[in-house]
Amino acid sequence: MGKKVTVVGAGFYGSTTAQRLAEYDIFDTVVLTDIIDGKPAGLALDLNQSRPIEGFETKVVGVTTGVNGEGYEAIEGSDVVVVTAGLPRKPGMSRMDLLEVNAKIVRQVAENIAKYAPNAVVIVVSNPVDEMTALAQLATQFPRNRVFGQAGVLDTARFTNSIAETLAVPVKSVKALTLGSHGDTMVPVPSRCTVDGKPLSDLLPAEKIEELVVRTRNGGAEVVALLKTGSAYYAPSAAAARMAKAVIEDSGATLPVCAWVDGEYGISGVYLGVEAQIGREGVKQVVEDKLTDSEIAGLKEAAEAVRAKQADVANL
Repeated sequence: MGKKVTVVGAGFYGSTTAQRLAEYDIFDTVVLTDIIDGKPAGLALDLNQSRPIEGFETKVVGVTTGVNGEGYEAIEGSDVVVVTAGLPRKPGMSRMDLLEVNAKIVRQVAENIAKYAPNAVVIVVSNPVDEMTALAQLATQFPRNRVFGQAGVLDTARFTNSIAETLAVPVKSVKALTLGSHGDTMVPVPSRCTVDGKPLSDLLPAEKIEELVVRTRNGGAEVVALLKTGSAYYAPSAAAARMAKAVIEDSGATLPVCAWVDGEYGISGVYLGVEAQIGREGVKQVVEDKLTDSEIAGLKEAAEAVRAKQADVANL
């Protein structure tokens, strides 16, 4: 049985994620699904025709799915499923504005994953991601370690890029971290940020760091406002694809993800942005590292904000 990954939703985010996963050349098959008739098949054909040029063998399969689960049999045997389905933000919208409409979509997708790919690890990227991850776990009834969300890898990349540009240094010399939620209660972690091994606080004044933190928190909205239609997908798809890669390679890589927290940092019973080791069974373990008191307070605040909303999704 070859390695198989499915990307649900063939919008810019989903199709770019499928492209990245195919170009890694570590899967036998990438399945791309969408409800728009013919779109995933057209994208798959186009991607397959790029194989001789880019030099990868992974086969891309495009499938149209129906409201009653038609077409989902194509995802059977998937090792990993990345859920990008749902509406993107428009300018002026918060991620929370998408809650109800995307909850219906994600629930239906999750039920079909449970039916056709019962052993898959599920990576949720649909917004608002902390709530949609909780909903996907409820709807699939999968063990919590096998359902996690993408936010921290992307937010950390945005933070890293801003730091690198501000200091005019290569991005690879910057180590940064964001935890908490994907949105207003995001917790960038300046105490864990270094440039060539030197603490960020030695290189930038506190108010400048705070500016970069605010920019990171609003990173998605900044892109949405400039694009005017649709939302970011190059950096988000890179983040989702890296997470799927860590799963299939059983790498044990420590990544900031939206994972089920059960006692770490004194927080329990909630999906939250934390660092976790990622492998074949999804989240191997949450990694509890040293944070300052104010960072832990921020994380607890994020947990309570997300907890309130996650309680709501059970009924959506």
